[in-house]
Amino acid sequence: MSDPGARSFSFLINPLSGGGAAPAAVVPVARIMRDAGASVEVTYSPGPRATLDIVEAAVERGDVVVSVGGDGMLSSIAGQVSTLGGTLGIVPAGRGNDFARMLGLPTDPEGLARILLEGTARPIDLLSLRTGEAEPRVVAGSVYCGVDAIAGEIVDKVRWLPRKLQYPYAAVHSLATYKPIGVHVTVDGEAHDFRAATVVVANSKYYGSGMKIAPGAEVDDGLLDVIVIEAASRRGLLQSLPTVYDGAHVDRTEVHVMRGRSVTLSGTPSAPMGGDGEPLGHLPASRDGAARVDILAGALDLLLPS
Repeated sequence: MSDPGARSFSFLINPLSGGGAAPAAVVPVARIMRDAGASVEVTYSPGPRATLDIVEAAVERGDVVVSVGGDGMLSSIAGQVSTLGGTLGIVPAGRGNDFARMLGLPTDPEGLARILLEGTARPIDLLSLRTGEAEPRVVAGSVYCGVDAIAGEIVDKVRWLPRKLQYPYAAVHSLATYKPIGVHVTVDGEAHDFRAATVVVANSKYYGSGMKIAPGAEVDDGLLDVIVIEAASRRGLLQSLPTVYDGAHVDRTEVHVMRGRSVTLSGTPSAPMGGDGEPLGHLPASRDGAARVDILAGALDLLLPS
């Protein structure tokens, strides 16, 4: 590996990611990098506020900040790394790892270490979600409301299941019990109304541990992909679920695909919202107070294969 001394690294680990798998995942990667001569500091995430302080100090030192965990961990620090002008690396160690899947990152320690040591920092897009008066929330992969957000809540309650079964179980259970929402969507000011099962505003193709929900999405095209799946019978949605894994669902008549740079969402009845596996409150009912998602084009420098 060439010139490992040119970079220093601050690894931030979410110890709960992947059902506790993250700490073990980082050990071989860090060992390979240290053996190559790189400076590697490993810190367990001590909580949101303290983690942001650690990120700030790492960027000030000129370290590459490395997210060790799942999509939620990545999103929790990507915005601050971007704001501070730092560079981010990824060691995927969560349950879904959908953003790493989108980037085509390897899973073996040698491959991950090589990217961190020799990869190129390339600009990628992020999403900014604003609801009400709260500070905007930065998300890497996607923001969604409806059955997928319900599925995310279920995943957090079934950690006793094997990891490979958690998302499929949650998807089936949420579809079997969902209630349609009347959602008002604007994409770059163009308004649409749907009776929907779910709405996804995506930067990444993947969510839900491998579902190819937005097959046309790219992380560097400066656009949001908006996927609306209209409400159908529970049986019909369950039967169509397998098509989401290869992206074929977008050819179905009840699925609508739109693209733009700014999206607003509102609707009733109340439905949960989520982003990269984390709960983000509930869909606003009022159009005047609609949730707004904007693309942050080229916002984050991320280490990727050269």
